[in-house]
Formats: sequence, C-alpha cells, structure tokens
Amino acid sequence: MLNHTVSANDYIAILTIFVLACFVGYYVIWKVTPALHTPLMSVTNAISSIIILGALIAAGNKLLGTITILGGFAIFITAINIFGGFVVTQRMLRMYKK
Repeated sequence: MLNHTVSANDYIAILTIFVLACFVGYYVIWKVTPALHTPLMSVTNAISSIIILGALIAAGNKLLGTITILGGFAIFITAINIFGGFVVTQRMLRMYKK
C-alpha cells in the first residue's frame, strides 16, 4: 500500500466529488418512471457492491486513520444497503407473481 498523508485539499476534492455525485444521482433517479423502479433497485444493489470494494481498499490501509475508519463505516452501511435492497427486490418480485 502507498503510505502518504492526505491534505486538506484532498478532503475538499473528495467532498466536492461526493456532493456532485449526490446531485447527479438525485436528478437521474427523479426522472425514472414508476414502472422501472424494480429494475433500478437491482442496479442499485450492483452499484453498492462496487462501492464496497472501494471501502475495503480504504479500510485495508495499514495506518489507522480517518480514511480507514470511514472505510470501515462505509463497509457497514453498504452491507446493510445491499442486504436491504435484495430483500425489497425479492418482495416486489413476489408481489408481481401473484
């Protein structure tokens, strides 16, 4: 692993990317018709599994710092999101079978 310090500018850049991603995600999801919500939930689960890879890389850092703690927290939250998304998707699919 590369060991380097993270400056305040790095945090600002990461926060800016996060805020922009939130806005883009909100406006993309807002335009989806209700008929496409079930497939969209399945895609969201796939995206969450990709996000957890990034969190594992951040948490796997040898230095216990802010990034490692945030990575561990991201793993926990993403795992809940993946599990909950699959449960909701299965319930919706069962509802459509009836």
